Amino acid sequence: MLRHLLTSVRHRSTTILPHHNHYHRSSKYKPPKTAAPPSPPKPPKAPQKPQTFTFHDATWEDPYSWMSSLQDKVAMRHMDMYMEQEEKYTEAVMSDTERLQTKLQSEMASRLNFDLSTPPVRWGPWLYYRRVEDGKQYPVLCRRLVSLNEEFISHKSPGAGFDFTSGKRIERKLLDYNQEAERFGGYAFEELSEISPDHKFLAYTMYDKDNDFFKLSVRNLNSGALCSKPHANRVSNLAWVKDGQALLYVITDENKRPFRIYCSMIGSTDEDVLLLEEQDENVYVNIRHTKDFHFVTVNTFSPTSSKVFLINAADPFSGMKLVWESEGVVHCILEHHQGYLYLFTDVARNGQIVDSHYLLRSHVDSSSNPRIWEDVFIDDQDLVIEDVDFCNSHLVLITREGRNYGICSVPLPLPGVKQAVHLRELHPHFLPLPKHVCKVSPGPNYDYYSTTMRFTISSPVMPDAVVDYDLSNGKWNIVQQQNMLHERTRILYGTALSSAIAEKLTNVKFSSMNDVKSEDDNSWNDLSEFYACEYHDVSSYDGAVVPLTFIYSHKNRKDNQSPGLLHGHGAYGEILDKRWRSELKSLLDRGWVVAYADVRGGGGGGKIWHHDGRQTKKQNSIRDYISCAKYLVEKEIVQDNKLAAWGYSAGGLLVASAINCCPELFRAAVLKVPFLDATNTLLYPILPLTAVDYEEFGYPGDIDDFHAIRKFSPYDNIQKDALYPAVLVSSSFNTRFGVWESAKWVARVRELTIYDPKHPILLNLMTDIVEENRYLQCKESALETAFLLKAMDS
Repeated sequence: MLRHLLTSVRHRSTTILPHHNHYHRSSKYKPPKTAAPPSPPKPPKAPQKPQTFTFHDATWEDPYSWMSSLQDKVAMRHMDMYMEQEEKYTEAVMSDTERLQTKLQSEMASRLNFDLSTPPVRWGPWLYYRRVEDGKQYPVLCRRLVSLNEEFISHKSPGAGFDFTSGKRIERKLLDYNQEAERFGGYAFEELSEISPDHKFLAYTMYDKDNDFFKLSVRNLNSGALCSKPHANRVSNLAWVKDGQALLYVITDENKRPFRIYCSMIGSTDEDVLLLEEQDENVYVNIRHTKDFHFVTVNTFSPTSSKVFLINAADPFSGMKLVWESEGVVHCILEHHQGYLYLFTDVARNGQIVDSHYLLRSHVDSSSNPRIWEDVFIDDQDLVIEDVDFCNSHLVLITREGRNYGICSVPLPLPGVKQAVHLRELHPHFLPLPKHVCKVSPGPNYDYYSTTMRFTISSPVMPDAVVDYDLSNGKWNIVQQQNMLHERTRILYGTALSSAIAEKLTNVKFSSMNDVKSEDDNSWNDLSEFYACEYHDVSSYDGAVVPLTFIYSHKNRKDNQSPGLLHGHGAYGEILDKRWRSELKSLLDRGWVVAYADVRGGGGGGKIWHHDGRQTKKQNSIRDYISCAKYLVEKEIVQDNKLAAWGYSAGGLLVASAINCCPELFRAAVLKVPFLDATNTLLYPILPLTAVDYEEFGYPGDIDDFHAIRKFSPYDNIQKDALYPAVLVSSSFNTRFGVWESAKWVARVRELTIYDPKHPILLNLMTDIVEENRYLQCKESALETAFLLKAMDS
C-alpha cells in the first residue's frame, strides 16, 4: 500500500511540475551510483591451542580448552581480548535493530509490576513485607503491627491497598538492602533470610562477589544494629533454635560442599560450637526447622545413601537422633505435628522405583529399631500428590490429575487409624482455581498457628496470582496479581475479599477437583479471552507421549503463517516453567506461537518420566524435543522454516543437542547461560558439582555413562559443513555461570559449520546484576526478541 502511494505521488509530480529547459540541457548528467550495501561484519576467530585428552577408550582433541584455564594469566588475557571482540561483533550484527530494541524495551518496561510492596506476610502480631523507595535500586525489609494496620486500609476501594504515606508512622524498617549494597561493593544479593521465632533477630546471608561466597550476618530488629556474632563465610543453611536464642548454620568447604553445622548463642561471647563435621567429600549436609520450631532436621545425602536426623530445638547440644535412612539420593522432607513425624518422600518401595511422592507417618517417641513408618494414604494412580504443607489445624496437599492441578485441605489431627486410607475418605476440601493452571507454589506460610495459607497460582495465560486461602471457612483472597489489561498490579492488604466471585464461593464446599468451577475467571485477571492455550499429545520416536502446550493471540495468529518459539528444559525432574511472562506478549502480539515441550527428564510426569530422560537415557529428552518441533511444523501450527528454540541452563544442552541432530529444523535459537561442554565439565569440573548433577547427567568414571555423555554433549557433536540456525548465546563473566562453555561452543560452531551472515552465531555477555535489575532484564529480553524477529525476517 505504501509503495503504491509513493508511486502515484511521483507520477502526479511529473505531470504537474513544468518542464524547464535546463532539464533538457542536462542530457549528459549521470545520476550518482547507488551506494553498495555495507558488507556484513566478520565474526571473530578464536585462537586455537589444541590439547589432547584420553579417557577410557576415547581420545579427542579440544582446540579451545585454554578458555577454561582460569589460573593461566596469559590465557585469561587472551580470553578478555576475545570476549571484547565477541561483544563488538554482536553489537555490529544487531546494530540495525537498535530502534526495534528500544521499542521492545519500552513495551516490556510498561508491563513491569510497579509494586509498592510485596504482599505482606502475617506472622504472629506482625506483617512483614519488602517495598521499594523512590529512586532506590534495592528494597527495604519492613514490618508493622497487625493491630495498627486496619486504619490504613481502604475497604471501600480494596485495590487502593495500604496507605503508605500515612502509614509510615507505624512502619519499622528492619533492613535496607541499599545500605547492604554499600557493604558488598555496590551489589546486594540475598540468598537466605530467617526471622527468629521471637521476632527479635534477623539472620541473613549476602553474596560477597569478590570472594564468591555468602556471608552470614545477624541483626537486632529492635535496635537495628548488627550482632557481634555469628559472622561466618560460605554459609549455605540456617535454622533458629531455643526460641530464637541460638542459631544453627551450615558452612561449605572450598568446593562449596556443605559439611559443617555450628551452633551460635546470640549475645554470647563464647565460640560457636561445632555440632557436626562430615569429612566424607561425597556427603552433603542440609538443615531446616520444622514449622512448629520443635525440631531441626538434618539431611545428609551422598550417591550411596540418604539420612535424616533430628535435633531437639529446645536443647540443640543434646545430640542428633537418626529417624530415617535409605539407599541412594532421594528427596525427603520431614515435618512434625502434635507428636507425629510426617515424611514426604519418593524413596523406592521394596526395591522398585515409585513414580510419585507419598506421605509416611511415625510417632516421634517410637522406640522401634529400625523406626516403623506407616503410609498415610493409599496410592491413587489418578490423583498424584505433588507437594504438602502443614499448619496446626490442617494438612494441605497440592494434587494433580493428568494436567489438572488442585489444592485441597484435610483437618488435623488425622484419624487415629493405623491403616492407610484413600484421600477421598477424609472428605478433602478442594479450593477454587482458574483454568489452565500449570503450577501451584506454596507461599512462605511462616505462621504455623494461622488457618490462612498462601499460594502462588501460575498459568500460561494469566499473570501469577498470590492467593490467601482461609482453611477454616473456605474464603479466599487474591492479594497480588498484575492486571495486564490495565497494565497495573492489584495488591490488597485488607480483609475485604478480592471480588464478588469470592463471596459466591465463600460457603461452598468442594469434595473433588472436578467440582471446583470458577464461574467468573475475570476475577483472576485471566487472559484467555485474548490468548488461547492448547494442549496436544505428541508421539515421540519410541511411542512415548510427550505433553506439548502452546499459546497464541486469537487476534494476531495466522494459520500456517505464524513463527513459533519452542521452550524446553528436561532435567532434574523439574517442571518446565510455563508461567505467563509479560515479555513474551511482544511476540504473541506479533503473531507468534509460543510452545512448551515437557520432555522426558523433566517434571510433571513422575519419577519414571524423569529417570527416562537422564544419564544413559538423555537422548530420549533430545528426541522428544525434536518430535515436538516437527509436530508444530507438520500440523501447520508453526510455519515451515519459521521455528525458533529457547533453552535455559540444562535446557540449553537440550536445545543445542537438538540443533546438532536437526540443524535444518530451526531458523533461530536462544541459549541462556547454557550447559554446552558436558564431557569436560563432568570430567574436569572447574566449578563444584554435586551428587545430584552426576545423578542427572552421569558419572564419567562409568564407561556406559561416559559414552552417553560423549554422545549428548553439544560441544562434541557439532555437525561439520552443516548450515546451523542463527543462535544467540547469553552468558556472564560471573564464573558461577561458566562463560567459557558458551565461548568454546560459539567458536567451534563457527569453525566447523557453513558460514552464512544471515545465520549469525552470537555471544551476548550479560552483566552480573541482570538477575537483580528488572530494567536490565527488559533490555536483555528486548535484545533476544529483536534477534528472533530479525532472524525470521532475514
